[in-house]
Amino acid sequence: MSDETLLEFPCQFPIKVMGKSNLEFDLLVIEIVRRHVPDLHEQAVTTRASKGANYLAVTVTIKATSKAQLDAIYQDLTNHPQVLMAL
Repeated sequence: MSDETLLEFPCQFPIKVMGKSNLEFDLLVIEIVRRHVPDLHEQAVTTRASKGANYLAVTVTIKATSKAQLDAIYQDLTNHPQVLMAL
């Protein structure tokens, strides 16, 4: 992967993760992101259910420190079978 990016670090960066709605999906997303951002605060997390409540979107806004950190977060999220999409 290229190290080129238009972002200037550190910066606030929202990560949106979607998956099937269940009671623990948001906790799963937080657990994965905390592997890379140990000081993540609960206020940085918002959730929204789809119209039919079948899916859940979790947005986690982090203080990103590098492209490598973001790449690692996205890799861990997309490798998990419960995560349908990460943007």
